Amino acid sequence: MSDVYELAISVDLRDELSEQELAELRWHLGIGPQPERLSIVTRFPIVVEDESGDPVVEDEPRPLLGGSGPAWRVGGVLGSALADRADLPRKGWSLTSRQEIHPDEFDQVGELLGWLAARVHDAHLLADDAVSIGCLRFHEDLTPEALKVANGQIVWPA
Repeated sequence: MSDVYELAISVDLRDELSEQELAELRWHLGIGPQPERLSIVTRFPIVVEDESGDPVVEDEPRPLLGGSGPAWRVGGVLGSALADRADLPRKGWSLTSRQEIHPDEFDQVGELLGWLAARVHDAHLLADDAVSIGCLRFHEDLTPEALKVANGQIVWPA
């Protein structure tokens, strides 16, 4: 049995991202190189064994929405895109990502989604001031569940 989920994100971001933020976002989407300094998600702890076989925690930065190609469990294709909305009435950036994630990744992915939610256009705001950010589907389920951010925190479906 596998705990893999399909994560689908589709949002429009306001036109106020700095070049540093855009570079880091592109890296997280798997469409750009890793910047020297990370400011959106800054910690990537991973437990590894040292030379003695003892567990140690190291920092191993990795793109959180950078999967691409055929999906392992959910079918279809994984990928991410970021497009400039400069020629549209609602300026900014359009972001779409479809990924497979494991619950062990929820905290870090949630941190990135919370950062995105603080920068979305008003069209994504819900009546309760939460932000509609996408959907999540357990790989064996047929129907995805809405995914939102409330008070800066991702609300993972139960």
